[in-house]
Amino acid sequence: MLIIDDIIMAPVHGIFWVFKKIHESVNAELENRQTRTRAELSELYMQLETGKITEEEFDAREKQLLDRLDQIKALRERQAGPPSQEGG
Repeated sequence: MLIIDDIIMAPVHGIFWVFKKIHESVNAELENRQTRTRAELSELYMQLETGKITEEEFDAREKQLLDRLDQIKALRERQAGPPSQEGG
């Protein structure tokens, strides 16, 4: 009977495997975006400290990068699902 169960459930297991791979790819992409954005932010601070950009240029670009980090954080939280509610 177990062989029949395995045969019947194979498509379901395949679909779950595909969704798992998609989930892993999305996580990796979000992690890469976050890492790149943090590196850009670090570079921006260096440019300000060395005088390569003005304070106004820094402020505008910093806001864009921080907004991007907030968006990435929101996407990661949305992907993780709603927080579990514990009884109390």
